[in-house]
Amino acid sequence: MRGGTSRALMLRAEDLPRERERWTPIFLALMGSPDANGRQLDGMGGGISSLSKICVIGPPSHPEADVDYTFAQIGIRDATVDYSGNCGNMSSAVGPFAVDEGLVNGAGDAAIVRIFNTNTRKLIVARFAMDGGRAAVDGDFVLPGVAGSGAPIRLEFLDPGGAATGRLLPTGNPIDRLSVDGIGEIEASLVDAANPCVFVAADALGIAGIEMPEEIEARPELLARFEAIRVAASQRMGIAPNAAAARKIPSIPKVAAIAPPRAARTLSGEELAASAANIHVRMISLGQPHRAVPLTGAMCLAVAVRIPGSLAHRLAKPGNNPSDPVRIGQPSGVTVVDAGVSRAGPAWHARQATVYRTARRLMEGVVYYRAAAVS
Repeated sequence: MRGGTSRALMLRAEDLPRERERWTPIFLALMGSPDANGRQLDGMGGGISSLSKICVIGPPSHPEADVDYTFAQIGIRDATVDYSGNCGNMSSAVGPFAVDEGLVNGAGDAAIVRIFNTNTRKLIVARFAMDGGRAAVDGDFVLPGVAGSGAPIRLEFLDPGGAATGRLLPTGNPIDRLSVDGIGEIEASLVDAANPCVFVAADALGIAGIEMPEEIEARPELLARFEAIRVAASQRMGIAPNAAAARKIPSIPKVAAIAPPRAARTLSGEELAASAANIHVRMISLGQPHRAVPLTGAMCLAVAVRIPGSLAHRLAKPGNNPSDPVRIGQPSGVTVVDAGVSRAGPAWHARQATVYRTARRLMEGVVYYRAAAVS
């Protein structure tokens, strides 16, 4: 299925071994990883992080959920299967999959599916229209980065703070100074909402924050600096005890360069006026720049914008109404996120983040993997 701006194999938990450790070689073989050529031609992956994903859907383990959802990010050139974070985009496919597979009753004109993401231990509520007993596909909602239009899916990520670290601000500070190998000290905001992220100012890296992904890919020294920041942030956030351990958890924290509103161009050639977004972002996962900002990264950034003192709050230009959704400029266009935060004493709390996506089942059937790969 395509979910938002990502694509993944959707598997039913009952079709997999009960022992989680047996999933790793199966998932790698299904995706065609590891592949030193970076193409995953011998599997179902697409050679970039947003196309190298697997979702497992099964009976709920949470009393308020209808289904459990486990996300796996599959390495491309290496043999990693990372369960440390969630994929917000693929979360949009879970509700329609559950209804279409008969795991949840979808009678009526609309469906509400309560999803428990086992990676982050958080609840997600999906709301979408039904069409003839199945999740609706056709509609007029246009999602930046996806051709055409589709039926909107409303996703409410409840209490998204502390998804990986247990705290919205893992260090307790809206802004920190990181000591980064090869860079020195750099200002950063370390925020954990939906997925943990580290935000740095684009100009601190010598970029504008509106570069196209291929421009970033063409600068290996810049990618190396992004990775060094990620490794340093992982340790400061308590995700990993040391640099070596941080490198073994490549999908979190997400690392992003952010910039104030400015005129920019999208991948489709559209010209974005400076007034089109409140803030711009360029985000990296698994050493690759995203063509469209990951949804969890967008939600984390929107939450950060709401927190006074954060780097995101400093760089963002608010709308006419401070409670308006946050408009995030990214390579594929503008992503809109409605985020709510509150404060109790020194501690900040993220109440929820709401976004709209589209999703579609692309094919169903049997996918083969080499038996030798899991023997």
